[in-house]
Amino acid sequence: MVTLKAGSRPPWVGLGAAVWVQIAAGNAYNFPLYSHSLKSVLGFNQHQLTMLGVANDIGENVGLLPGLASNKFPPWLVLFIGSLACFFGYGVLWLAVSRTVESLPYWLLWIALCVATNSSAWLGTAVLVTNMRNFPLSRGTVAGILKGYGGLSAAVFTEIYNMLLHNSSSKLLLVLAVGVPAVCLVMMYFVRPCTPASGEDSAAPSHFLFTQAASVVLGFFLLTTTILDHMIPLSASISYASLFIMIILLMAPLAIPVKMTICRKRTSESGILDQSVGSSDSVVRAGGDADKSEPLLDPSSSTTDLGSFRDNDDVSEVALLLAEGEGAVRRKKRRPKRGEDFKFTEAVVKADFWLLFLVYFAGVGSGVTVLNNLAQIGIAQGVHDTTILLSLFSFCNFVGRLGGGVVSEHFVRKTIPRTIWMTCTQVIMIITYLLFASSIDGTLYAATALLGICYGVQFSIMIPTVSELFGLEHFGLISNFLALGNPLAAFLFSGLLAGYIYDNEAAKQQGFNLLTSNVVSCLGPNCFRITFFVLAGVCCVGSILSIILNIRIRPVYQMLYAGGSFRLPQTSNK
Repeated sequence: MVTLKAGSRPPWVGLGAAVWVQIAAGNAYNFPLYSHSLKSVLGFNQHQLTMLGVANDIGENVGLLPGLASNKFPPWLVLFIGSLACFFGYGVLWLAVSRTVESLPYWLLWIALCVATNSSAWLGTAVLVTNMRNFPLSRGTVAGILKGYGGLSAAVFTEIYNMLLHNSSSKLLLVLAVGVPAVCLVMMYFVRPCTPASGEDSAAPSHFLFTQAASVVLGFFLLTTTILDHMIPLSASISYASLFIMIILLMAPLAIPVKMTICRKRTSESGILDQSVGSSDSVVRAGGDADKSEPLLDPSSSTTDLGSFRDNDDVSEVALLLAEGEGAVRRKKRRPKRGEDFKFTEAVVKADFWLLFLVYFAGVGSGVTVLNNLAQIGIAQGVHDTTILLSLFSFCNFVGRLGGGVVSEHFVRKTIPRTIWMTCTQVIMIITYLLFASSIDGTLYAATALLGICYGVQFSIMIPTVSELFGLEHFGLISNFLALGNPLAAFLFSGLLAGYIYDNEAAKQQGFNLLTSNVVSCLGPNCFRITFFVLAGVCCVGSILSIILNIRIRPVYQMLYAGGSFRLPQTSNK
């Protein structure tokens, strides 16, 4: 059991520090910035490049070890392991691209990219699990903020890449190898578990709103400066001033604990949340003030609020208690119900678990296929400078992540399942993929923006949904297992499908066999048209599955949000 730190400011300090770590954890989104160098400098074909993209996604999303570690070790150790992975993985890639070491084998670069991007899983898991537990009553908002900054990280790195590194891939890889671990080592002290408040904090909504507003201003600033830099070459002084403003905006969330320090006021004596870190229904007493702690639900209110959810079990529970009192049966451990804390082995046998996995697989998995090939998609459709496409996707990805958390948090109070928004965005994704396939003039940027928003919503919805269906105790492991849908889809749709079709079409255009082709670019709509049709079909299936999931989990949200606010379920006596 980790030591909890009580107080109102420490959680907000941790959230402000987590913003920086989330930006660092978005290092995997930089693949389109240096993928062209891997192709040209090292002489890879498109199939080899897309398989490196698969390695990028596998490393980013295989977070089973970080999920287990987040339950056993303090956040600083998880962050430290992620920093080491980032240093060694990107260090090897830098040695290859900078030609410091000649002729590194392809398999070594593939493994190095896996290790490098796996740092994202360690860094993201550490801050997400810690902050979800620090703010258990605002899970959707916190997930939206953190995932939003994670999505915005690509625009941050693009700004650095364009204005500071002058479009040098080798310098970018050096920054990723050294700069990202440095940021994490500084911030690891501030990301720590804290005792959350038991009731609604009257100041919390304004604090969250400030953080969201700061992130939106940062997003618009990054998008504007990136576009201006391509339209009007900016002087060195303006570029450095832009970077300085970006840093100030990234520090904005830390203004909340500073303000709380300067403007001290008595906190309401609502007590401390009766739960330990990692559990949504067990009891921990902070500072020995047991008399000031009170449950979120008293027995009478919980009976009323949860009655409809548990009516089916009332008769069996009473009969079991009577039989137990007479010595006829021995008390057995009750399995958790949806909304309570599940172990991983208990969650993985549930139909809702696999439905959520398949829906996430369809939405995020198809989106990451486009992201991995975004530079080649742009070139095929006549866009020579694809960094604007990446910045646009990054900004809209951020809007989707932040907006998904905010919108779902509002409507979930009306007992509308969060996953309804996964359904809506997947329907929009079907239309978006058809737009990509059509290659109509002027639709590329619109389709990229729509896809970025929908892609971001999928992320921000899945995270709090997992915590609401299966609890916070093993949240890190369960959510990271579901995230495996991302690299699995990348392997199937990007590595096996998109890369093969692209290279075949390029070979036809060049007039020689695919096996003898090396660094060849494919031009025209046929390079990815079949891929887009397949992705549209995948999202059709995902939409149907998400409708089924919405129907199944509606009672869970009626139980958890009865009365318009989150209520912890009754203890399961595990």
